[in-house]
Amino acid sequence: MDVASPQTTAAETASGKTPMDALVIEGGRRLSGRVAISGAKNAALPVMAATLLAPGVHRLRNVPDLLDTRTFARVLEQLGAKVAFDGALCTIDTSGVDKVEAPYELVKTMRASIYVLGPLLARLGGAKVSLPGGCAWGPRPVNLHLTGLAALGAQLDIEHGYIVGRDVKLRGAAFVFDVVSVGATAQLMMAAVLAEGTTVLDNVAIEPDITVLGDVLNACGARIEGLNTRRLVIHGVRELRPIDTTIIPDRIEAGTFAAAAAITGGSITLERVIPDHFEAALRKLEEMGATVVREHDEVTITGRGRPQAADVTTAVFPGFPTDMQAQMMAVAAIAQGTSVIKDTIYLDRFSHVPELGRLGANIELKGNVAVVKGVERLQGAPVMATDLRASAALALGALVAEGETRISRIYHLDRGYESFDAKLTQLGARVRRVQD
Repeated sequence: MDVASPQTTAAETASGKTPMDALVIEGGRRLSGRVAISGAKNAALPVMAATLLAPGVHRLRNVPDLLDTRTFARVLEQLGAKVAFDGALCTIDTSGVDKVEAPYELVKTMRASIYVLGPLLARLGGAKVSLPGGCAWGPRPVNLHLTGLAALGAQLDIEHGYIVGRDVKLRGAAFVFDVVSVGATAQLMMAAVLAEGTTVLDNVAIEPDITVLGDVLNACGARIEGLNTRRLVIHGVRELRPIDTTIIPDRIEAGTFAAAAAITGGSITLERVIPDHFEAALRKLEEMGATVVREHDEVTITGRGRPQAADVTTAVFPGFPTDMQAQMMAVAAIAQGTSVIKDTIYLDRFSHVPELGRLGANIELKGNVAVVKGVERLQGAPVMATDLRASAALALGALVAEGETRISRIYHLDRGYESFDAKLTQLGARVRRVQD
């Protein structure tokens, strides 16, 4: 494929979806069948950023066609890269990257855009990256990114809403994360691989997305030791080479469809998954009464009537993921008994609570703890998505609500779930996309 004349450019919108779309879901149908899980957004985005480190043509396979991946591609294009999509193949030519500014107009829409900061500093010695945006819940500071990069020798300033670094020469150093952060771990890994000397990072994240990023960087010629442990030792190298790699399946999408089987009392087989990556969610669904059969790259989840209540506390991997908290709350909303759901990662990630309440859920929120008293049935109502995972939770609630539910601002869902409405329809749901 000619990247200079791509079949589909990054500037084109994903699948013709618009920001003003809404989903209308008619509840009361058990979902059944098979569904193929797409590539993981949270793995694809840092790998896309990592291509900046190695001039040349990179080929990333199993990249999901999402608003976020398209937006990130546009960020790369702003820096001088050429990006093309051909189905699930994303080709990125970083040979011509010569700009250091990631503008506010793009970065404001997704927090992951900050991933370009470390690679730009490492390769070009400078960066001007807008402070990020994205989901509208809670403070999600970038201070760990900045303090970590400062430890590597980057003098960074905040100027007019931009993170600015000039004439930066990165050097290896020791850095301990105050809290486990997936984003900051990825950021410092990418910065350190081209730094002079050796970097030691302690208390790092061990999420699958981090392991994949490390494997990709090593395939490019980096020297990273300690993957899958809380300590990384990174020996800086002079240069990296382009890669051809395949993005892992999305464990959160898999968990969401597993929850859809449990909440509707249906039976869904998830294809192209890595069960170990979302084992915490599967075990919780088993505790709530679902039957789970794990195979090599498939998992079948079967709901057994009304779910049972269960307590959930989010934690860093391999614990229960915060990105599944909202979806599990939807399941708990119709469960027999009372569930207590606590989010220890993002303390105020509960914008879905009042919207689930509009469907009839009985949820009492105290700080970062939600007490969910299960009800026998939910009722369809107009609701509004407030962030990515909240939108998925509302869709799950709508699947079992009596009557129709109209979910507005569904662009949040399109940021992280590829063809979500089509996949639900394939499983027997009654879903239609309309102009809001």
